[in-house]
Amino acid sequence: MTVDRLRYGLCVANLGSYADPRTVVKLAESAEASGWSGLFVWDHLGFVWGPPAGDPWVILSAAAAATTELRLGTAVTPVARRRPQVLAQTVATLDLLSKGRMIFGAGLGGVPAEFSTFGEDAEPAVRAARLDEGLELLSQLWAGRRVTHEGSHFTVRDVALAPLPVQERLPIWIGGTSSRALDRAARWDGWVADSSDERGMTMTPEEVAAKAKKIAAARTSDGHFDIAVIGYSEARDAGIAEPYAAAGATWWLESVHDLRGSPEQLLRRIEAGRPGS
Repeated sequence: MTVDRLRYGLCVANLGSYADPRTVVKLAESAEASGWSGLFVWDHLGFVWGPPAGDPWVILSAAAAATTELRLGTAVTPVARRRPQVLAQTVATLDLLSKGRMIFGAGLGGVPAEFSTFGEDAEPAVRAARLDEGLELLSQLWAGRRVTHEGSHFTVRDVALAPLPVQERLPIWIGGTSSRALDRAARWDGWVADSSDERGMTMTPEEVAAKAKKIAAARTSDGHFDIAVIGYSEARDAGIAEPYAAAGATWWLESVHDLRGSPEQLLRRIEAGRPGS
């Protein structure tokens, strides 16, 4: 992978200033006008532990209506705290609204209080089991199959989803860096590398390359596979993205949140264009 083939998007918090969908819509419009290719939104219940949090699906719907080209998705949704049948309907409807621009990011959920506060089981093993079972149901429903399922966590009795997503195969990207997360990513369409925190990059290109190699070794399909790196850059700074592209990244997602700067400052950063532009 070379840097000129890398796609660039935004990874926007659904917290604080960005709990307001109007703020994110401004970012999305500016991103599309400035050559960015995607908008991905966190999926947190931040009000449980501090900041206000907007619903990611409402935010993405507003962005879908305000843009025409940006790929849209979550980075990432904790499937274990969602009902898969409702999630399947929501994402399929948004894919219809956006004319086939959705990417579904899924993960374990990194804040146990977002489960336990509401009486839900926060144990990682339970969340992982619900995630894996939920993903199988989502993929079957999005494929248009009539589904009957009796599992450990979910039951479906002879149901077919309608309307279906526009995309014949709606991409599923998996977040996380554990061995189990990498194995899970290998079964689907992409991996969202947990490559930064609120302060900056936390994963080197060499670490991304090593984990990408593990995923590739576990893949049983030769279909297209994306690797999204979440990072920090300044305009015209192509040098920071190049090593990650060489490591196998297909997307650079610019991290956008309140700890990085004010909405006005970050809007100017997005308007200045993607790294190297």
